Amino acid sequence: MPLLYRRDFLSSLIGIPLVLNTKGSARQIKGSNRLKTSLNAFSFNKPLLDGSMTVFDLLEYCAATGFEGVDITGYYLKGYPAVPDDEYLFKVKRMALRLGLEISGTGVRNDFTIEDKNKREKEVELVKQWIEVAAKIDAPVIRIFAGNQQNEGTSREKITEWMLEDISRCVDYGKQHGVVIGLQNHNDFIQTADQVIGMIGSINSEWLGLILDTGSYRVNDAYEEIEKSIKYTVNWQIKEKIFINGQEVETDIPRLMSIIKNSAYNGFLPLETLGEGDPKQKVDALFSKIKDELK
Repeated sequence: MPLLYRRDFLSSLIGIPLVLNTKGSARQIKGSNRLKTSLNAFSFNKPLLDGSMTVFDLLEYCAATGFEGVDITGYYLKGYPAVPDDEYLFKVKRMALRLGLEISGTGVRNDFTIEDKNKREKEVELVKQWIEVAAKIDAPVIRIFAGNQQNEGTSREKITEWMLEDISRCVDYGKQHGVVIGLQNHNDFIQTADQVIGMIGSINSEWLGLILDTGSYRVNDAYEEIEKSIKYTVNWQIKEKIFINGQEVETDIPRLMSIIKNSAYNGFLPLETLGEGDPKQKVDALFSKIKDELK
């Protein structure tokens, strides 16, 4: 499928500062970032799912630790995948306000690689329902996935075609509610920066961008992939480990932060820790490294 993107659409993506030059046209400013810390709730996946930690506990932890925001993945809100009632959502929103936290984003677990159109329709409806949730809790971005079905015998071009239709419908709905759709590179159907650029550029909307998952570019050199796709980024998942041509290594935080600072990205930098160990210790360690680079 040909890539239909236009480079000039990039300047309109949320998070990219614009000024007018002397001729009145827009240009990007690099290296003048306004960056803020956030925590992705998935860092506490196990305690949040087993009930030993609540979303309200998470909010208090984020505030006490010094985060400026929190990314509350939809999985951890009461009743998911069903939409919680407004009383519960507004209680979460009110507590975040009281603690001085912004809700930097939320997300759902969807799959647009499903071949059955009727089943995919349910996936679209799931995203739409949670777009409304995002609007209610003032989350500016909702994270979605491409999907991971193998679909043997169906070409990648065909899957991409129906996926773009489904994502476009979500983008249109997000625009109606003031919520940006963030498509995450999740090492699934989307594995490379070029695939990200092709999909986001084909839809070509300021209401669609990339959730840049630093740990999920695993095919090539992740730092090069990040540099290539950062101009599309509307939010992040910054992780402890990164992949260089398929080999997992510790993330070079100063190098990563240098790439971010030299870009035109503004906004939150949600952290997400994975794997064994005390999540609080793991989050504290990564948070400390990021804060050192923001001084």
